[in-house]
Amino acid sequence: MRKIGEERTSVASFRSVDGNYMWSYNRNYYLGEDMENNNNYSKIIGEIVSDFKFSHYTCGEKFFLVYVSVGRLSGAKDIIRVMTSERLIDVKKNLIGSIVDIVGQIRVYRARGGERSHLMVSVFAMDIRFVNDSCDFANNNLTILDGYICKNPVYRKTPLGREVSDIILAVNRRYGKSDYIPCICWWRNARFANTLNVGTRIRVQGRVQSREYVKKLSDMESETRTAYEVSISKLEVIDSGKEN
Repeated sequence: MRKIGEERTSVASFRSVDGNYMWSYNRNYYLGEDMENNNNYSKIIGEIVSDFKFSHYTCGEKFFLVYVSVGRLSGAKDIIRVMTSERLIDVKKNLIGSIVDIVGQIRVYRARGGERSHLMVSVFAMDIRFVNDSCDFANNNLTILDGYICKNPVYRKTPLGREVSDIILAVNRRYGKSDYIPCICWWRNARFANTLNVGTRIRVQGRVQSREYVKKLSDMESETRTAYEVSISKLEVIDSGKEN
């Protein structure tokens, strides 16, 4: 029997739209039943850039939010929201500047602020390890999801002509819960995603990312907001949801 925290190496594979196999080699840890279904896996390596902020308290355990900066090959950085238990890391310390390797899942919940509500997308940490800054960051941001399209994909083109499709993916958890995860795909995957129906089961691989956008509140007022989503690089249809 494996113990919680036992190090292991796993290999995830799936067939792409064009029929080719793609492989992802991941060093992770046995984290209990929540990770055994393999329908929601996220791993990031980055630098802590904020203090820990109390989020909520449940079953005698306190949870905190912290932000982690994760680099891209382009040199840009994503500022990722991470939810962690006080039992995983010392939340009382000033750990800004520390490099951490986080394994967990993408979680989504709706938070209220004033008169409006908004989706909170974060990496729910199930294991956190400190690493040194000489670590290989070639695979520092990986998410694999297996879920169901729950709204019609929205196809569009950016002002520069890039094809984009927005997808909401329902990923099941235990006890009848689900996370409704915003995803975005590009070019041929965007065009292909636009042909998929609600109820289609897909498996995707990509990265969790942050991006700023301007929300128009009125003719005279607007504000800059940050969106969090999974940017899809690989997509496979598992079940079209149609009867034969």
